[in-house]
Amino acid sequence: MDDSNATSQTPRSAVSAAVGFVGLAGLGLFYIAVRIWHFDAPWVPLAGLLACAAPMVLWSVLVDRVHRNPTTGIDWTAEPRSWRDAFDTGLVKLAGLWATWGLIACFYALGRWYWSDGSYLYAMQVLSTALIPLVALSIPYVVWLDRRLIDRQDGAWVFGHWLMTLGSGFDPALKPKLAEHWRSWAIKGFFTAFMFSALPGNWSSAIHAYPRQMWDDPMKLAEATAALMFLVDVSIGTVGYILTLKPLDSHIRSGNPFMQGWVAALICYPPFMLMNNGGPLDYSPGQLGWERAFSDHPMLQPLWAFALMGLTGCYAWATVAFGIRFSNLTYRGLLTNGPYRFTKHPAYLSKNLFWWMSTLPILTTTGWWGDGARNTVILALISAVYFWRAKTEERHMLREDPAYQAYADWMAEHGAITKWFVRAQRLWRAPPSAVPLATPAEQRR
Repeated sequence: MDDSNATSQTPRSAVSAAVGFVGLAGLGLFYIAVRIWHFDAPWVPLAGLLACAAPMVLWSVLVDRVHRNPTTGIDWTAEPRSWRDAFDTGLVKLAGLWATWGLIACFYALGRWYWSDGSYLYAMQVLSTALIPLVALSIPYVVWLDRRLIDRQDGAWVFGHWLMTLGSGFDPALKPKLAEHWRSWAIKGFFTAFMFSALPGNWSSAIHAYPRQMWDDPMKLAEATAALMFLVDVSIGTVGYILTLKPLDSHIRSGNPFMQGWVAALICYPPFMLMNNGGPLDYSPGQLGWERAFSDHPMLQPLWAFALMGLTGCYAWATVAFGIRFSNLTYRGLLTNGPYRFTKHPAYLSKNLFWWMSTLPILTTTGWWGDGARNTVILALISAVYFWRAKTEERHMLREDPAYQAYADWMAEHGAITKWFVRAQRLWRAPPSAVPLATPAEQRR
């Protein structure tokens, strides 16, 4: 058998392609209803989350049957433990879980930006309102789940055990689980608040996109498309942070253990963001922008607008492909479908191309070439940050799952975009006499 055929198929994805699309359909139908009946209330973003989450959960359970996956760590075939036994263990887990939530709440209380920024205030209101229901629901959920878990000593149990013993007699072998518990919840706590803060603004931009303006003006069409795609991205991304649940096989397998990965990610988000207005990586001063640059080119302007629309569509598609498993700095199963068949980092690639094409940093309103050169260099540094993020994420996933290496190898030969980057790296790194003219599979053929 020709072993080239064995590598012709992409490695199996842990997420089916349909999950994200049914969520997109639910969100789209709700958006249409909002436009028809002119809903404009604080509950609209939350109802939008429910509209896209419910179809994804139902599809995952009823069609994909993800709750039966061995990666859930749940045994549905064995006789469940007694309720009394599960309740005893559950008390320790609840202590660890509630203490974790309490520490995250303290972080929110200490972070001034959560209370001085209007968008973050919305996130704090939502999370504060949800706290009591979450505490109440966590009791039956934790006890019910413990009856069927294969490994009962999860992160919540380890932290609860550490609290109850005050660290004395704590088994050093459990320290990796404790560290993993805190990495996962630090990621979830930080980014969930950010995602909720972005929802109202995205809904406002999407609702106020007027079809008549879009039809008459390609710039308005590009802006409206970007607003809709960012709404899709934020809505499905927020669902991903919320639904980190073992029964859905969407739990966090591991948080990124590398400090470089955290630094590369956090500098892209407030309050640590370096790219905001006035920040060290602000490339906007004196920016001309594509709208004014092509204002005298009636043929080029709509073509440029359609290109930008395509890039925002690719960016949103990269999030949709995750279904209910999207989150930064985590590994939650291998993803190989959708745009991840063409490049390993479609969101980063499309986002950076969008920035370069929409800002055209070399062109400025000041007329001095130095401003354009500065903006170009700064935007190049931002692209370098995202390249750094991509590499730290790959390092994490290679460490976590050997299947990612198989995916990386497949992409190096078959990825429509990735394979050209791989070949360029070979040309750059290898001496002229050692540069391969074709991939091993191509040489075999």
